[in-house]
Amino acid sequence: MARPKEFDVDTAVEAAIAVFREHGFEGTSAQMLVDAMKIGRQSLYDTFGDKWGVYRAAVKRYSQEEVRTHAEILASRERAIEGIRAMLDRVAGEASRACLGLSATVEFGCSRPELVKLREASSATLTRAVKDALAKAQTQGDVAADLDLDHLATFLITTLSSLRLAARAGAEPEQISALVDLALRVLR
Repeated sequence: MARPKEFDVDTAVEAAIAVFREHGFEGTSAQMLVDAMKIGRQSLYDTFGDKWGVYRAAVKRYSQEEVRTHAEILASRERAIEGIRAMLDRVAGEASRACLGLSATVEFGCSRPELVKLREASSATLTRAVKDALAKAQTQGDVAADLDLDHLATFLITTLSSLRLAARAGAEPEQISALVDLALRVLR
């Protein structure tokens, strides 16, 4: 009979997310994960298979949480443009912290089909939420009627990544805030 797990998998994955956000896949050792997750090495291998299994679980969880948070923020305001601003402001406010989704894309590109599949699923969900908010903002007169919603959704999602990259590269908070303002001006 298999021994029951003596740790909470969700808590362990959350701890792994923090390590991978800061160090990436290649910069993270199994020992760093064991220490952060507060589990034994054998438990790591029994539960996740290997470091790559932990990484996939971390990227999946992180991506799902980020997309859910973005969607909730987009839908949280009466005026859709305010939800869009709130989403951009949230990312701007924490942009100096590494984004695991963006880091996975930078580190692996399209070389790992499992990550591509995760990214495509998250991207599709986020794109739908952003496009819905843009359509509502267009109906409310806050986004120009002649702008293509597919292109605008792509622009805003790319802007989220750009804010994160700029901040990680040392851009000052005022510069990041100015980028948010410019992105919103594009929508008019």
